[in-house]
Amino acid sequence: MGADTMADVLDVAVDRSAPIPLYQQLVRFLEIAIDRGELAPGDRVASEIELARLAGVSRVTSRRAIQELVDRGVVVRKRGVGTQVLHRSTARETTSPFDLFGGCGPRPVTRVLDFRVGTPSDDVRRDLCLPVGAKVVRVKRLRSVGGEPLSAMVNWLPATICPTVHELETDGLYRLLRSRGMHIGLARETIRARVATRDDAVLLAVEVGSPLLSLRRTAFDRDGRIVEIGLHTFPAERYWYATALPFVEGARVEITCRAE
Repeated sequence: MGADTMADVLDVAVDRSAPIPLYQQLVRFLEIAIDRGELAPGDRVASEIELARLAGVSRVTSRRAIQELVDRGVVVRKRGVGTQVLHRSTARETTSPFDLFGGCGPRPVTRVLDFRVGTPSDDVRRDLCLPVGAKVVRVKRLRSVGGEPLSAMVNWLPATICPTVHELETDGLYRLLRSRGMHIGLARETIRARVATRDDAVLLAVEVGSPLLSLRRTAFDRDGRIVEIGLHTFPAERYWYATALPFVEGARVEITCRAE
């Protein structure tokens, strides 16, 4: 599908009054077209200039939207060809660590250590794409299995969707959100290694200086809205992380390594 017909396919009337950033609105418009089959695998996506013209936004905004889809593995940039659709954007529903137990083995036990409702910092508000003055819940939990601490979790959610303390101690966060009709469609995660501080050692029953895995997750609903930000910390010897990496011929892969 060429750029000449994209205007007929995509409804790119962005809402500048909405709290959702313009680039995320563009991402969602493209995802809808891909999910509906209006943009099929192999079809060329409009260039940054073409998309900016169709949507009436800056080239910086359109570039960020396309890069978001590249990062999600929905489209790929090919030299001399342009940006092409790889596959449908919605592959499966993202799960939380609580869901992974699936009723097998000891049931995880969750204890809420802190639950605060208030005005977030500017960084958290921007990360959640909320307007100034919106209320956010910061909840800190400790999850254990068989009496052994498995993870310490801090989550930030809009106050309008956050479950209660009692609910959070009896079920997983994403399962609770699903029960409210809110389904997590995608999450972006950053995983890094660090060593345990004194506070970590007390909370997770490990030695100071022990290796930990730190996972930062930003979860999106099926409409591309940010639902929550989570920071989870795991003792390295009690948790491992595995993923399948599909390889696409001609795809451009960027790897960044940083030592601290």
